[in-house]
Amino acid sequence: MKEQWTTIIKPKTGWKDIDLRELWQYRDLIYLFVRRNFATMYKQTVLGPLWIIIAPVFSTVISTFIFGTVAQIPSDGVPYFLFYMCGNTAWTYFSSCLTSTSSTFTGNAGIFGKVYFPRLVMPISTVITGLLNLAIQSAIFIAFLVGYSFAGAEICVTWMLALVPALVVQMALLGLGCGIIISSLTTKYRDLNVLVGFGVSAWMYITPIIYSVSSLPAESLWRKVCMINPMAPVIEIMRNAFLGTPVSDNLFQFWALSILITFIVLFFGIILFSRVEKTFMDTV
Repeated sequence: MKEQWTTIIKPKTGWKDIDLRELWQYRDLIYLFVRRNFATMYKQTVLGPLWIIIAPVFSTVISTFIFGTVAQIPSDGVPYFLFYMCGNTAWTYFSSCLTSTSSTFTGNAGIFGKVYFPRLVMPISTVITGLLNLAIQSAIFIAFLVGYSFAGAEICVTWMLALVPALVVQMALLGLGCGIIISSLTTKYRDLNVLVGFGVSAWMYITPIIYSVSSLPAESLWRKVCMINPMAPVIEIMRNAFLGTPVSDNLFQFWALSILITFIVLFFGIILFSRVEKTFMDTV
């Protein structure tokens, strides 16, 4: 009697040979990696998961003092602390997705060389782990938002709050796409590991995190360059949703462009990642 196999593993040689349905079959493994990532993230630390709360609050306090109190950069009429915490919370999630997934091949070469599973499982589990941190940090931000509201701050939550889930998904996909592109290239060009930190920092400064888009001249080249940045419309919609800050003209056109860029980056990233995963053990 011929045996019936439940799973058949075949070599993948074509650069377009991608089976995204296989990821669903390994959803339990994704869940296990998410648990592992969260458990080991703050292992052997004194404060443990409290760093999820302390880190964004501390960075927001520094931003408030330097850019709000000292530099006095306009915050669209809302309290500096909420202005910076809203931007920092969103940016922290995006940057963590990018930097964490950018070392997928070099950081997991040991396990990749021992057992088969879809390699995309690893960066996807990293992005989902970041969602847990984002949820906790968002809860802290909302707590401060409520506190400032009771203290008399003029804050207006708008209908754009309904767009926040879509923005979170977009940040996850953009961070994943950029991260797996860098991860694929670092198998041959290790210098990129060093440049990632500089690149993320530079990207942050061209994103309206410490300033508002409205503070830039309306018809200036800087505003146009800023809004072409796929993260700029995301941050601007986030601030309008929670704080009621003004939005720039043609915001939704720029957001549509941002979504298009996100899917192009993700598509290119998956193609490149799939191609590199077949031979990366020869170069890592």
